[in-house]
Amino acid sequence: MSFPREWESTYKTKMITSTKALEIILNSTANFGTESIPFIESTGRILKENVIADRDFPPFDRVSMDGVAIDIDAFNQGQRQFKIEGIQAAGSPQLTLRNPKNCIEAMTGAVLPKKANAVIQYELTDIQNGIVTLNTNDVKFYKNIHKKGLDGTKGTPLLSQNTVISAAEIGVLATVGKAQVIVAKQPKICIISTGDELVEVNQTPLPHQIRRSNVFTLVALLKRLNLKADTLHIKDDKTLLKQKIETTLNNYDVLMFSGAVSKGKFDFIPDVLDSLGVKKLFHRVKQKPGKPFWFGTKSHTERGRSTKTVFAFPGNPVSTFVSCLKYFYPWYYKSVGVAIPVETAILASDFEFKSPLTYFLQVKLETKDGYTYAHPVTGNGSGDLANLAVADAFIELPGDETLFKKGRVFPLLKYR
Repeated sequence: MSFPREWESTYKTKMITSTKALEIILNSTANFGTESIPFIESTGRILKENVIADRDFPPFDRVSMDGVAIDIDAFNQGQRQFKIEGIQAAGSPQLTLRNPKNCIEAMTGAVLPKKANAVIQYELTDIQNGIVTLNTNDVKFYKNIHKKGLDGTKGTPLLSQNTVISAAEIGVLATVGKAQVIVAKQPKICIISTGDELVEVNQTPLPHQIRRSNVFTLVALLKRLNLKADTLHIKDDKTLLKQKIETTLNNYDVLMFSGAVSKGKFDFIPDVLDSLGVKKLFHRVKQKPGKPFWFGTKSHTERGRSTKTVFAFPGNPVSTFVSCLKYFYPWYYKSVGVAIPVETAILASDFEFKSPLTYFLQVKLETKDGYTYAHPVTGNGSGDLANLAVADAFIELPGDETLFKKGRVFPLLKYR
C-alpha cells in the first residue's frame, strides 16, 4: 500500500507521530490516591507501602525435613545408633536433647531442639524398638536446618512499594501479619460505545446491524490489568450524547470510547467533548490502524476533584485493540508507579509496508532457542475482528521505512 507524495505533507501537518502521542499521554497521568484493603483481596493490586520484617525469618532454627535431630559430635565420633528421647512436633515448645548420645524425632517446620545441630531425614534411617540406626556417612553441621534469620532479620525490607502483588507477595504479607495493606486506588472507568447500528450481545441483529463487541474487548483488556470497568451505550443523538457523557464525566475518572471520532456525519464525540470542557491534547495519529485516535483531559482540581482522562479510540475493532495496548496500558502503569514493560521480538520474515505511518503488524509468536520470533499474520484490515483471535501480538514498524527485513528486532505489544 502506498500514498501519493502530496498526501505526506497533509499527514505531517494534521497528525502527530505515535511517539509524540505516547509522550503526551505519559505527561498526562493521574494519581488516584491509596486505600487500605484486606491483604487477601490485594492480588493484582499495586503495593503502596514498604513491608518490613517484624521478626527474624525464620524466627527460630527451623527443621526443614522430617527426621531425627542429633548432636553431630557423637556422629563424628563414629556413633550410628541413637536412642529416641522424644518428638519435637511443629508448633510445640522447644525440647532439649538431654543426652548428646541420644536423638529427638523432629518434624518439618518444628523448632530445632536445644543442643541438637543436625537433622537426618527418615529415609536414611531404620527405627526399631526406640533405637535409630543411621544409614549414611554424610552428615554435616546444621544439615536440614533452616537457620534463624537466614531469609531476613527483623527490620529487613521484604517488599517494596510499587510492587504488583502476586501469590508470592500474599504469603509474605501473611507472614509479617499485614492483615490490611495499602495499595493504589483503582481508577473508576466507563467504556462507552455509540451508534444506532449496535445491538446487545444477546440480541439478534437486523441485516444492517451488528452486536456490540469493542466495549467487551476493552473490558477484557483492562481485566488483564486487574481493572474493572462499567459499560454504557448511547445512540447517535448529539443532545443525548452530551447529556449522558456529562453525567459520566462527573462520576468516573477515565472515559474510554470506541468509535464516533473520525470524519463521519455522526461522529459527534470530539465536538461533544469540546463542549463539555474536555481539552483535546491531540486528534489523529500517524499510525495504522488507529489514525483517528482522540485524547484529552478535563481538570477538576479547582473543585477538589481529580483530573478526568478521555481515551477516544477509533471504532474499528483492531484499531481499538492496538490503541488500548499502545497507549492506555503505559498510561495506567505510569499513573500507579509501575515500570512500563518493554518487550521486543525478531521479525521472522520480510515484510513491506509503503506508507508514512507507523504500522502495527499482527503477528503469531514463536519461542525458539530463547528468542521470540514474530510471524506476520495476514488480515483484512482494521475491521477484521476475527483475525485478532489468530494472532498473539502486534509489532511496531516505524513509518519512515518501507521494507522490514527478516531478523530485525522491533517493539512488541503482546496480548497473549
